[in-house]
Amino acid sequence: MKILIVGNGGREHAIAWKLLQSQQIEQIFCVPGNGGTASMERCQNLPLSMNDFEGIGKAALKHGISLVVIGPELPLSLGITDYLQRQGLMVFGPTRAGAQIEASKAWAKAVMREAGSPTAQAAVFTEAAAAKAYAKAQGAPIVVKADGLAAGKGVTVAATVAEAQTAIEAIFQGQFGDSRFVLIEEYLTGQEVSVLALTDGLTIRPLLPAQDHKRIGEGDTGENTGGMGAYAPILVTPALMDKIETDLQNVIATLQRRGINYQGVLYAGLMITPDGNFKVLEFNCRFGDPETQVILPLLETPIEDLLLACVKGQLSQMPPITWTGAAACVVAAAGGYPRAYQKGQLIKGIEAAEALGACVFHAGTQVKDQQLVTDGGRVLGVTGSGKTFAEAIALAYAAIDKINFEGMYYRRDIGHRVKSSVSF
Repeated sequence: MKILIVGNGGREHAIAWKLLQSQQIEQIFCVPGNGGTASMERCQNLPLSMNDFEGIGKAALKHGISLVVIGPELPLSLGITDYLQRQGLMVFGPTRAGAQIEASKAWAKAVMREAGSPTAQAAVFTEAAAAKAYAKAQGAPIVVKADGLAAGKGVTVAATVAEAQTAIEAIFQGQFGDSRFVLIEEYLTGQEVSVLALTDGLTIRPLLPAQDHKRIGEGDTGENTGGMGAYAPILVTPALMDKIETDLQNVIATLQRRGINYQGVLYAGLMITPDGNFKVLEFNCRFGDPETQVILPLLETPIEDLLLACVKGQLSQMPPITWTGAAACVVAAAGGYPRAYQKGQLIKGIEAAEALGACVFHAGTQVKDQQLVTDGGRVLGVTGSGKTFAEAIALAYAAIDKINFEGMYYRRDIGHRVKSSVSF
């Protein structure tokens, strides 16, 4: 098989790395890829834009691609799956209609209501004045969300009404993309959990539950980011997992009733409430980043079999997915991220980190003049695996301490909530 992966982040590097463990995979092409995918055997970067659907389609047909895997949400929301399917290609990732579940939070809320998903109370506004008045009437803490795609940064958990109103202004001023709406939601307490599920449009197969660390600062403080680290599996009781799976199945059934055959990943961002239940914070239409970097190292079932079963409508025929161990990922970010940051800093120490047994997944990197340099806000995701969380976390930090580039920053408390002695 030859597989083409669209994307240039740590998630796409992890998918390529996992696929290349299979003897069934002859070659992988990445559009546009990064410095990590450029360095792997049987993997080639193609200098195309992720939004160049025509170029991607021509490349896929030229190279005899068996399956196209779409990583990021933006090309999905723009209809890349629809376009490539019209070229006769098999594509893992929902159509434009399905990708609305991430591209429009207002649309997703309507789907949740129709599916009966437990979720936070919310109101949608098209004008700043009305949104501000509502936030003032509700009081703080309160959650303000940009309706459209915002690279994981369009959510503000406002501790004060003034902070909420500032966030509302920022959204309508276009600081988080072209959002036509603002959602204002009740504030929920508990632990956030990411449950990524594979689906062929009818059947749901959840992957291991993981926990992301979205804030830039230790102790989960500061601004939201695309994710500063993750660990898996987070301990969710079997009874609660059954409820979550039922809800995901209801959402897929709701989409089918709307005429949407949703194939790919349905990613639920959940809040596990103090009473042991859950509420849906959001749905995403793709693999999570950095959750993928801790889920895939633990996957024993061949990933290509799962992806193909999704696009062929055969997921119900697959045996149960098998897993092993625990994993933790620590993200090395450029200084200044998630605000302005420099690019082009020389990266050193990756070979020493990998020599310890860690997986170093590249995100914002590129090879320039035969040297590996920074090329994004989140630069690397360093993943350690082990039989226990203690082993996994220790390996991740031992490895990231071998890596350096000017301005490098990472959180030193990834996994601070886990019971590290639990064995898997």
